[in-house]
Amino acid sequence: MIIGKRPSYDIERERMVKDQLAARGISDPRVLEAMRTVPRHLFVPKEYRYLAYTDGPLPIGKRQTISQPYIVALMTEVLELGGEERVLEIGTGSGYQAAVLSLLAKEVHTIELYPELAQRASRLMEKLKYNNVHIHVSDGSQGIAEHAPFQAIVITAAAPRVPPPIKQQMDDGGRLILPVGGLYGQTLELWRRKGDQWDYETLAPVAFVPLRGQWGWNESKWLDF
Repeated sequence: MIIGKRPSYDIERERMVKDQLAARGISDPRVLEAMRTVPRHLFVPKEYRYLAYTDGPLPIGKRQTISQPYIVALMTEVLELGGEERVLEIGTGSGYQAAVLSLLAKEVHTIELYPELAQRASRLMEKLKYNNVHIHVSDGSQGIAEHAPFQAIVITAAAPRVPPPIKQQMDDGGRLILPVGGLYGQTLELWRRKGDQWDYETLAPVAFVPLRGQWGWNESKWLDF
């Protein structure tokens, strides 16, 4: 990037897709194209936009972060979206993950605990015309039963375990990706529902902010984990 000139975000985004995603094993062409399309810099506070396409998380306020591009792409790819799914996201944050999902699924419902973040994300979705994203302000750990079942679910905050209401809102054959663990250690888990059975596998060590709410962490338990 040349100091004093407007950064070429298109070039940086293409470099992100090539060097951070494809080079590390993200191979679904639809996921790569979505990551190439969504303007991540607009989901980042202005003071951090020069870092928007670097390989790391960034603060967005309320002690929350926008996840690093590779983790967003990985969590999206394992959902195996074909374009007709109803997706649930827990933890809207900046709205970036929901925007990526919106290009790959029929409908996205995303839940945010903090009204200020939800309002900011909603304004940006409207501006960018991601019209199939529906933002709700509530306790995300309880899901949103009135719009269930969901064929794919992504939780973008660390949980002690899969919240029971979320498991029940998975469609038969549905997929769920989430980080499980506490302050000092988390692992991405991919769950699949087969009737009344749920199978899961672990994917990678990660670091996320805590899931808050009835089935999430409170401050003392998160710090003591």
